[in-house]
Amino acid sequence: MDKVPVRRVKRPALGASTAAAVAPTDYRSTLLLGSVFVIATCGLIYELIAGTLASYLLGDSVLQFSTIIGAYLFAMGIGSWLSRYLGGSLLRWFIQLEILVGLVGGFSAPLLFLVFEHVSSFRLILYALVGLTGVLVGLEIPLLMRILEGRFEFKDLVSRVFTFDYIGALLASLVFPLVLVPQLGLIRTSLLCGALNVVVAGIALYRFPETRPFRRSMGGALVASLLALAVAFGFAERLQAYTEGLAFQDQVIYTKTTPYQRLVLTKNQRELRLFLNGNLQFSSADEYRYHEALVHPVMQALPQARRVLVLGGGDGLAVRELLKYPQLQHIDLVDLDAGMTQLFQHNQMLLELNHRSLLNPKVRVINADAYQWVRQDSSRYDCIIVDFPDPGNYSIGKLYSAAFYRALEQRLAPGGWAVVQSTSPYVARRSFWCVAHTLEAAGFTALPYHCYVPSFGEWGFVLAGRNRHWRPDAGPLPPGLRYVTPATIRAMRFFPPDMSEVPTEINQLNNQALVRYFEEDWGPYVH
Repeated sequence: MDKVPVRRVKRPALGASTAAAVAPTDYRSTLLLGSVFVIATCGLIYELIAGTLASYLLGDSVLQFSTIIGAYLFAMGIGSWLSRYLGGSLLRWFIQLEILVGLVGGFSAPLLFLVFEHVSSFRLILYALVGLTGVLVGLEIPLLMRILEGRFEFKDLVSRVFTFDYIGALLASLVFPLVLVPQLGLIRTSLLCGALNVVVAGIALYRFPETRPFRRSMGGALVASLLALAVAFGFAERLQAYTEGLAFQDQVIYTKTTPYQRLVLTKNQRELRLFLNGNLQFSSADEYRYHEALVHPVMQALPQARRVLVLGGGDGLAVRELLKYPQLQHIDLVDLDAGMTQLFQHNQMLLELNHRSLLNPKVRVINADAYQWVRQDSSRYDCIIVDFPDPGNYSIGKLYSAAFYRALEQRLAPGGWAVVQSTSPYVARRSFWCVAHTLEAAGFTALPYHCYVPSFGEWGFVLAGRNRHWRPDAGPLPPGLRYVTPATIRAMRFFPPDMSEVPTEINQLNNQALVRYFEEDWGPYVH
């Protein structure tokens, strides 16, 4: 029987543009498209980790995220441009790049935490890592498109690759703040993403026949990389404890990363200290000075007060002072971070410090964004205590804006007063007076005052009401106070020349002048 000659079908040239010339999609093409999804997800997470870590270590500022994102995208552009020079086995280049991305991106967070306390040029190392990661990630997508070029029509190739790319970016933006950071923390998140990149390299290495010539040599590097990432993942808590031990002088006894901030509690023989994103929130040795000064001057003007609203103050220390007034019937505390309020509702040492205030039946704890809650609430309060963190970024700066204060005014009952913690009038003079001027612009009578807290230095507050008749002696002070007396309250209203009033802009939502003042005032004191 005659043999029928077999014609060998030649694969269409790379870049063929007609549908007829494109090979049908196979499972390997699907694997490569899936790789785009993983690459995009991990790539954006590396970027978010760098921005978040920079804000933790260098201060909460929009500048950190803005410059990190800009540098990362610029580096990706450089990587995309450099991809044109990669030739030979594109799959081999892709696998090598995935392993490199996994190692560089995966170990970026542990490395940055480790070097922060040891080098003076931390920003140089930070941006070098951001740039290197960006270049490597920027090389990947163009390289994958070249590998897939002969498997899809060009218009389908572009649409599919970028569809997977953008979906991966969306997933990263959701799971990073909602799942990864609160459940794993920054170090384990970066190591997990690094492992995912290496797994993608492993799938490409063992599922494509073109890789057989170099499987043995690259397989060893792949296994070693996965092992290194896995070991680091297992020791992540010890590594975090070690780095925080370097950053804090005292023993670290509690740490937690919530969706909103990093909580660190330290202890020595004399005191407990709480740090939020590396910034001291209070010391148990002298916090009574701050909280007595925050609460009692305003309460002296309101002997008939029955309902109080506390915004911020998730530690329950301001509420502890309020509960010294038996006439109070109800206290609402609104704090964004459930991790914060739960810590101060369950930790025995902290329960002793706040006198179990957040468990008192008069107190209702609400975990919500104060800006939205104040605008939506319909209740009226005789007294409002505003105890937010300092305005170090725009998300907090909006809580010191004229728009927020106008909404706050709607929550005050007739004759009611509010008090706002307002940073240091000595170190951050413009910031302090900006708060006072913004309250006045919102229609309040603003009465600034200050006290000395050893852990912070001079610290400022502003009383805000609808009228100018504030009577600090209208009611008696509760017994047992350690700092505030009628004489202390009168002295708090005096400002020496180096803290006296200076002109400032009003803090509006569209200019956030206060955030700018705060960064400039505190900048020389930031590590």
